[in-house]
Amino acid sequence: MNRKLTLIVVLASLALAVTSAGMAAPLKIGDAAPDFSGIPGTDGKQHGLADYKKAKVVVVVFTCNHCPVAVVYEDRLIALQKAYGPKGVQVLAVCVNDRDGDRLDDMKKRAKDKGFNFPYIYDASQKSAREYGATCTPHAFALDKGRKIAYMGAIDDSNNPDKVKTHYLKAAIDALLAGKEPPQTTTRQRGCGIKWSKKKK
Repeated sequence: MNRKLTLIVVLASLALAVTSAGMAAPLKIGDAAPDFSGIPGTDGKQHGLADYKKAKVVVVVFTCNHCPVAVVYEDRLIALQKAYGPKGVQVLAVCVNDRDGDRLDDMKKRAKDKGFNFPYIYDASQKSAREYGATCTPHAFALDKGRKIAYMGAIDDSNNPDKVKTHYLKAAIDALLAGKEPPQTTTRQRGCGIKWSKKKK
């Protein structure tokens, strides 16, 4: 192996190590949901997963203000909380994006304008997204009563609400409330890529 090729291999290895630094191993169905606490919300309170210990199912959705795909799902999340809240389901929306328009002050305005009926929190550290393995907005995770990952992926199969044929997340929630395994535990999430901070966390 010549010097040039050796250098390329070494640099590639270093790049991989840097990229992997701080990233948790990919979550699998049945894994314990990563815990988080002390994350500020648009309601002026601090939020953590343990705050919702009475919920039968917790739905963690990584989302944001600016992404067109995330925006079209806002009404569906509001409807989901309205329909399933009385059944013991708690939706928790998390924004981690490091970009103008997606930080807490902007989130407060968005939550007020839309009338969000679920907590909308801002994790500036981005730790929660890294630990959950979130890649885009929206990216949904359904946690069972024992707070294990029971479903992860897309909310449904179409950005257009009039063309939705399969409600992945709702089906998962219905199954969990009935004490069953979701009919589909993973689907491919879609949306805008999370805007990761270039600063070292």
